[in-house]
Amino acid sequence: MTAISNPERGGAGQRILLSAAEHFARLGYNGVSTRDIASGAGVNEVTIYRHFPRKRDLYLAVLDAELQQVKLRGNLLAQIAEATTGRAALERAFELIAETLMNKPELLRLLQFSTLELGEDIDPLLRKHLGQLVEVVAHYLDPWARSGEIRGANAKAVVLTLIAIAVSYACLHRLFLNGASGPDAMFKAYTDLCAISTDRTIAAVQPDHRSEAKPTTDQVLDLT
Repeated sequence: MTAISNPERGGAGQRILLSAAEHFARLGYNGVSTRDIASGAGVNEVTIYRHFPRKRDLYLAVLDAELQQVKLRGNLLAQIAEATTGRAALERAFELIAETLMNKPELLRLLQFSTLELGEDIDPLLRKHLGQLVEVVAHYLDPWARSGEIRGANAKAVVLTLIAIAVSYACLHRLFLNGASGPDAMFKAYTDLCAISTDRTIAAVQPDHRSEAKPTTDQVLDLT
């Protein structure tokens, strides 16, 4: 949640953000009233509107505060960079995305409610904070995409697909299959969907500058 070590000591604005984050993550934008938030923050509604002119402004402030806590782990980025096969790079990329997003369940719920209940005006905020995640991971996957071992529209599209899986797959699995699902199961489902054998180690493509030879069918991860 929003980083406040002691909400009782925090100013009114901080307490409002903390209360709003808890309520919005649990019930969504439409399921929460400013009265509920004010009660949780120990203030009256007038105080909320002094800090945030509209309920929507408060929601965006909460989402902004949560997104600011998204950090990429350097050791996981290094594992993507050091991967010797496209498949290994893809696995490590998904591990990083899952580690970054799935350990923040409140943020995941806020993102899900945002797509359902708010309009396109939140897009700049999401691009601002998640853009680095997309760009950095795509940068590491791009050599494998260009070599043909990971085949798709482009590396960025692959990363966006992995993010979508991390954001949505667990809740759908719990809803329809009566159980939560970890990153390994998610990745296997993705590779199965793409007709990729998860039991097969795919050799790294070794570019040969003397010929135009391309990877064989067995060497290609088809993500289209």
